[in-house]
Amino acid sequence: MKLARAIHFDESDQRVFHSPAQTGEWCISGGFEFSDWSEADLDGKARQAFANGWLGLTTFGRVTFVAVTQIEEAESETLAQALAQHFVHFYGAPTAEAALNVARQEISHMVDLCDEHDPNTLLTVARELGDAGVHESYRVITPQDAGLEQFALHGSLDDG
Repeated sequence: MKLARAIHFDESDQRVFHSPAQTGEWCISGGFEFSDWSEADLDGKARQAFANGWLGLTTFGRVTFVAVTQIEEAESETLAQALAQHFVHFYGAPTAEAALNVARQEISHMVDLCDEHDPNTLLTVARELGDAGVHESYRVITPQDAGLEQFALHGSLDDG
């Protein structure tokens, strides 16, 4: 099973998002956050989060790029439980148990998106607000076909 982790190439996410995700944390689309937004909500850093921010599942901050990687089933379930608790604290779900199925569905959507891609594939998200609500599209940036030997010097620590 694959999911995506936050990745940073520079410090720009620190400046463009109110709450930036941390490098390495697991991420999902998080488009649900914007389900009741209107054009009036799209200003400044909030607009940036709406336009192209993935949601980190540790900090619940946003990140521009995510990288596809393997995840264990047990870790996925732990993430679903944390997301369900987030739904209770920030979105008014009555209990984490009541929100757990929706949290699992959000993670499952991201797993489905990631499973068709090789590890280290980068993904971006773009959102638009229309009459029918929020529309998300994804861009895929495949890893380059380069072997480690092109970047590393190999040697031995043995004297012989």
